[in-house]
Amino acid sequence: MSPLPVELPFISVQGKGELDLMLAEETEGFKRFRRSAQFFNYKVKVLGLDEEWDGTDDKKATGGGQKVNLLKAALETYAEKENLIILFTESYDVIFASGPTELLKKFRQAKSKVVFSAETLIYPDRRLEAKYPQVRNGKRFLGSGGFIGYAPHLSKLVADWKGLDSDSDQLFYTNVFLDPEKRESINITLDHRCRIFQNLHGVVLKFENARVRARNVEYDTLPVLIHGNGPTKLQLNYLGNYIPQIWTFETGCTVCDEGLRSLAGFKDTLPLVLIGIFIEQPTPFLSQFFLRLQKLQYPKKRTQLFIHNREDHHASQVDAFVKEHGRDYRSVKAIGPEQLMETADARNMGVDLCRQDPVCEYYFSVDADVVLKNPETLRILIEQNKWVLAPLVSRQGKLWSNFWGALSAEGYYARSEDYVEIVQGRRVGIWNVPYISSIYLIKGSTLRSHLNQANLFHSSKLDADMAFCYNVREQGVFMFVTNRQQFGYTLSLENYQTTHLHNDLWQIFSNPEDWKEKYIHENYTVALKGQLVKMPCPDVYWFPIFTDAACDELVEEMEHFGQWSRGGNTDTRIQGGYENTQFELAFVVRYKPEEQPSLMPHHDASTFTINIALNRVGIDYEGVGCRFLRYNCSVRAPRKGWTLMHPGRLTHYHEGLPTTKGTRYIAVSFLDP
Repeated sequence: MSPLPVELPFISVQGKGELDLMLAEETEGFKRFRRSAQFFNYKVKVLGLDEEWDGTDDKKATGGGQKVNLLKAALETYAEKENLIILFTESYDVIFASGPTELLKKFRQAKSKVVFSAETLIYPDRRLEAKYPQVRNGKRFLGSGGFIGYAPHLSKLVADWKGLDSDSDQLFYTNVFLDPEKRESINITLDHRCRIFQNLHGVVLKFENARVRARNVEYDTLPVLIHGNGPTKLQLNYLGNYIPQIWTFETGCTVCDEGLRSLAGFKDTLPLVLIGIFIEQPTPFLSQFFLRLQKLQYPKKRTQLFIHNREDHHASQVDAFVKEHGRDYRSVKAIGPEQLMETADARNMGVDLCRQDPVCEYYFSVDADVVLKNPETLRILIEQNKWVLAPLVSRQGKLWSNFWGALSAEGYYARSEDYVEIVQGRRVGIWNVPYISSIYLIKGSTLRSHLNQANLFHSSKLDADMAFCYNVREQGVFMFVTNRQQFGYTLSLENYQTTHLHNDLWQIFSNPEDWKEKYIHENYTVALKGQLVKMPCPDVYWFPIFTDAACDELVEEMEHFGQWSRGGNTDTRIQGGYENTQFELAFVVRYKPEEQPSLMPHHDASTFTINIALNRVGIDYEGVGCRFLRYNCSVRAPRKGWTLMHPGRLTHYHEGLPTTKGTRYIAVSFLDP
């Protein structure tokens, strides 16, 4: 099986031509190449289809000789056609950026019979560097991934080849070029300034906004063929980023998507999806995560769940979700912390559950720190018809995201030229990338074919996510990330502590948006605009601020702490205030008939006071609320989660009316401007 098949396009001087390819397997890389060829009207014909690849690994110094053998055999038919121009190029990591007309024009302008692509780095034998002719401006070294020439001269180029399939094609062509007599006889030159061929390894490309062409900014050229060569697999970044920029239109991506697979096309039922949920570390707002899972716009009876939880801290939340909602789904399998299963093993189990089930059409992996705000996410991803696709999620206000734009030579993170633009949404499309994590969709058929290895999440010393991506890349499967829609973001886990009863209460600064979603009343922003604000007494403002969850958890946290202190005529638990806030004192007050049922008339030691009812009158307790003596006005039925805001000094002398049954809780803050 060939890791790098080759293509043999025959282009006549009239600009018409056909494309002959040697290919052992139609990988995603080849399909991408074929789409670009079709877009620019190249006709594709396959040579060597289904032949076993015997040219070893092109990533090593040896290998690739089978390509020369096939090329040499194919050229026998065309060796006497003096006016026939032949383009030879690889395909798994190549796309066209323009058509035959521009290609032929640039070849003729080179005024040579054979033109090879050029590279910045010498390969595979560095000892040959001194033999290379010096170059004043441009790349100096030969690259064998693409070359173009007249048929007789190409036949002469390979005439002396007698190597094995396992020998190096790159070294053979290099030695031909470095032989002065052969170089002159065949009339070989290199495309030093990348006018025809662009090898990505070692360079950066920019994209023009108007023409939407890849431009080599160093030489100010517009290459015709883009080749993503190099050990870091840059093609998995740049080539994927390049395609949507060429063929994305208002109606959507045409060539790059192979056509959207609308869910409306499923006549009987929607695809069966297994959702793998992974709780691998203490994670805030897990209850909100499960709420969003329930709100996914996808039939629960077409959804299976696999849940892996490593944390004792979250065991009760997972158990409660499964007990209350598990029956809504087609099936649920949960692995708890008591089973001591490692992350990689659990992720392997998740994909294997889908792989072993012939009716499982998609596997959707989601980590618990993903805040999935778009309930249509699953449908959107399925419709893109990719083998492996992730929705873009990033840390709010940060550049950290769930994908890498490029890899370093060692296989770790490297910043790609367009990473920031993609994360910030200034460049929109579906991007072919070398690393994804946190949330992604995999076709079940892909798991049963290309990704059928048992240890997909194990590889040497790599963590589970990096091992997964490494193994996917090694199988020639592309990973994509889409930022066409807004999907959500990821939580910050750095400062999450589990030492409290309700730890999410302490996340107001680490994850403010999620804190607001869980604890701030949905109508609070409406109240800020002057709506929903009531005035039950003069200069007393009444409006919603807390959710039921905020009220309940605050009360439970106070009772769990249990060290109520006596303050004035009340039993209070003081919440320590931060020095940079605007309140002088914040605390929770508890009223009980047998303890402290009421509060005698008094002024507050503040300019303004807010009192937030934390439970419901008539349900949790009986009694009345607060009376303002100067106005002889009482608020007798405080609403849970609503705040009374009033002046603290001078005008609003007030008292707490008796609680006759149960326990009443209010949160109080003294505010000074």
